[in-house]
Amino acid sequence: MTMAAAVSTRGPRSALLSNMADFTRRQPVGAVGFVVIVLLALVAIFAEVVSPYSPFKNDYGAMMVGPDAAHWLGTDNYGRDILSRIIYGTRTALVVGFASSFIGCTIGALIGTLSAYFGGKTDLIIQRFVDILLTIPVIVTAIVTAAVLGRNRLGPVDLNLIAAIAIAVFPSVTRVVRSAALAIRDLPYVDAARVSGFSNARIIVRHMLPNVAAPYLIMLTGYIGQAILLSAALTYIGLGVSEPQPDWGLMLSGEAANFYREAPWMILFPGLAVTVTVFAFNLFGDSLRDWLDPKFAE
Repeated sequence: MTMAAAVSTRGPRSALLSNMADFTRRQPVGAVGFVVIVLLALVAIFAEVVSPYSPFKNDYGAMMVGPDAAHWLGTDNYGRDILSRIIYGTRTALVVGFASSFIGCTIGALIGTLSAYFGGKTDLIIQRFVDILLTIPVIVTAIVTAAVLGRNRLGPVDLNLIAAIAIAVFPSVTRVVRSAALAIRDLPYVDAARVSGFSNARIIVRHMLPNVAAPYLIMLTGYIGQAILLSAALTYIGLGVSEPQPDWGLMLSGEAANFYREAPWMILFPGLAVTVTVFAFNLFGDSLRDWLDPKFAE
């Protein structure tokens, strides 16, 4: 390998490591949140390896057994190991959280950029529609959408659940990205691109979207936690994941709520899983905002 090839190979890696070191130094709390997220992702990927039991295995001789050496977090009313179901539920939570946040934030970023770029009546119509959606609480939007769409399960996740959360997320992303895009629309290099005869599509893709990447990434990270919480809430009221699929919201709902006195571990540990995961994403998202936004720079 030539010296130039070695430099080109090490360059992006060195920049990544440098950015990670700078982020850790300036945002240590966010770095802790990121480590928790990485650990959760590893648990979700290698659930079959780290899970002590199958999440679907019923042991009717060990129903509602408290935490012990055989079942570290106890069992539920069907004799299923709670730790195993939490581990597999991590996969469901992260897939739904990331997919719905990615779809919702991407749609919101595209609509917000288009609204800012074209302005005029296009911007007016889009923003009035967004205003209407923003007057409705996010949870209400998600509930109504999930109820209308019904269920459409694909593997461990429900596609309509993802769509319902994405629809609830995108209006606020549209508003934030539009604000960032308005500041870019009239910059000299965008005017130069128009004068040069570049198409609107090329200007938007090459000049507008890359410059709203920072707020997009911040909101994408932040909304993953909210999407996980929304997914658990929708599942809790019967509009999300259904039995026997392992899911944290499902473990908190139904018959588990009836045994909170006799077997409090049935709702305690899934609740902690939701809390820690959402808290980790919120910490990382807030720290990423502070790190990327020049207004918060040291």
